[in-house]
Amino acid sequence: MQKLLYFFVSLTFTQFIYAQRQPDHVYMSDIRTPKLFQQNNQQSLPLITLNSADQLELHFDDMCGYPRSYYYTLVLCNADWTPADVNAFDYLKGFLTNRLSQYRVSTITPSKYVHYQASIPERNCVPTKSGNYLLKVFLDSDTSKLAFTKRMMVVENRVSIGAQVQQPYDNEISRTYQKVQLAVNTQQLNILSPQQTKIVILQNNRWDNAVKDIMPTFIRGNVMEYNTEQDCIFPAGKEYRWADLQSFRFLSDRVDRVEKNHEPVDIYIKPDVERNNLRYIFFRDRNGWDEIATTESVNPWWQTDYGYVHFTFAPANNQPYAGRSVYLMGEITGNQVGDTSKMIYDASLGVYTKTLLLKQGYYSYTYVTKDNRDRSAKADAALTDGNYWETENEYSVLFYYRSFSSRHDELVGITTINSRNGRNGF
Repeated sequence: MQKLLYFFVSLTFTQFIYAQRQPDHVYMSDIRTPKLFQQNNQQSLPLITLNSADQLELHFDDMCGYPRSYYYTLVLCNADWTPADVNAFDYLKGFLTNRLSQYRVSTITPSKYVHYQASIPERNCVPTKSGNYLLKVFLDSDTSKLAFTKRMMVVENRVSIGAQVQQPYDNEISRTYQKVQLAVNTQQLNILSPQQTKIVILQNNRWDNAVKDIMPTFIRGNVMEYNTEQDCIFPAGKEYRWADLQSFRFLSDRVDRVEKNHEPVDIYIKPDVERNNLRYIFFRDRNGWDEIATTESVNPWWQTDYGYVHFTFAPANNQPYAGRSVYLMGEITGNQVGDTSKMIYDASLGVYTKTLLLKQGYYSYTYVTKDNRDRSAKADAALTDGNYWETENEYSVLFYYRSFSSRHDELVGITTINSRNGRNGF
């Protein structure tokens, strides 16, 4: 009996540690399409302002087909998403766990699922501190039955951040990279050392290649400036590819064919090819964001179908990339480099393939490669799409601060800029 108890305790602890290491992750195979975004805006960071009326929308589907008892809780984290050394009663006002009572069984669709949704924060569970929060959804009020986790952030605006996208001065990367220059006014903070602050820069909501752990280049009074050619730079990439799957009956421009021999249906996207040798052409994309939508029913959340979507990527000369793996990146795969996004090379066809069970909607994605021999290497689109300084990208800058009396990193400022609106090149 003691061995059995030790096994379950170890399993729960291991699952908890894994959830902190990989915050956006689905643990149950029945869970599909988890989304957390600002109210009425699917293309937004899960961000609210402290002590405001801001709301986030949580949506997800359970493919088991019958209602189950799901609960959620919020865990305060530091800037690196490790759990903060703060008691839950000190950062949550109300109940620590809440039941997801709003759900609908799917209608007028062959795919049977139960759609759950909630508005966060609820009145009986309100965050009282700024910072990073990990949203945990689990079954039967049992935290060991973890369904999935999602990042969310609560900001208390106490600093002003000025940001600009520039073209690097280094000739070797000036045509392929973008540099973010920052200036943070910290007049409202009592900063005695730069070590009290942390800054995180995201490109298109990607945490896998985020810039972090950097120190200011200059400190002029209350203004901290970040302007370095080595740290605040990102591969520029290229405009994202797309797949319009708002209808499974009418083929959009990127759909090759739909096979309806069984349910869910099979949808084949036209093969994608390398674009690194093509000239850059600007077109408006969604920077990796997805939108659950349909052209055939009233409510896209519980009146839309699911289908197996087949993606194909053809490398040059139909030869695999030596020592590198190819990944499908975007919100479609959680913007993560892992098993859920890794493509499989088909030697008989000379292409990489990936099949995902997706809900009707509009999907934005790109392809990246990563060196298999270097775990610390960042995924890059240089071989698949190419990097072009002119590319339109969205950058989010998060500024954290920890006072000497605090036990966690407070999120005290955030700004989002677009590389085409605020840029400086030569």
